[in-house]
Amino acid sequence: MPDAPELPAGAPEAPETRRGLVGPFTARHLAVALGSVVIVTAILLVATAPIATLPAAGIAPQPTQYAIGPAVEGLRVGDLAPELQVAGTDGGPAPLLNLSGAPVRLADLRGHPVWISFWASWCPPCQDETPVLRDTFNAYRARGLALVAISVQESTVDDVRAYAVKYGLDYTVAADLAGDVFRRYRIYGLPTQVFLDANGIIRSIVQGPVDADIADANLALIGLPPETASPPGSPATPPPAPTAP
Repeated sequence: MPDAPELPAGAPEAPETRRGLVGPFTARHLAVALGSVVIVTAILLVATAPIATLPAAGIAPQPTQYAIGPAVEGLRVGDLAPELQVAGTDGGPAPLLNLSGAPVRLADLRGHPVWISFWASWCPPCQDETPVLRDTFNAYRARGLALVAISVQESTVDDVRAYAVKYGLDYTVAADLAGDVFRRYRIYGLPTQVFLDANGIIRSIVQGPVDADIADANLALIGLPPETASPPGSPATPPPAPTAP
């Protein structure tokens, strides 16, 4: 094989041929590509992940909850439920008012199992479960159930009142227009159900709407099991719960 010809004096040297790990790609190229894939995958996982699940605190959380804020850890089973207070005109706490302007206080409902439902008239899953709340309350009201439906992020109290009248809601309905009670209970989605026993202790929380079976199961946790024939010597039935429009 003949020797390679010598380059003339002063001629530039031939560039060195560099080989990559894979064809023309160097280790740096591959590392950048791999990093891009990892970042895109992470973004997709975050974007498609469901709303964060809070600690288990209820029966059958539903997937149709309408999120209106970031998922946060809320109240827990075993907590004493906070009083239903809003900011008063003087800056201090004031009681939440029902649609008739009367105060709604948990302290006044001691001795009654209480179901608090956070909802809104513009919320589709809340609309879907309205007949469940109405029918369940009518079935349990004689046994002492108090149902307090707290509407949040509404334009006016009149909007809430119109909804309650249209659907014949006999349970207590209140408008939390400024979201004071909503934040006090650390709610992040609608609807959210909070079930209290007769002492005001939270016994169950459901993140989402309920159907009749879920409602019955949660009411059993606060002292209202499915109605059966009472054995001799059984405790007396609690008095009917107070209601307000």
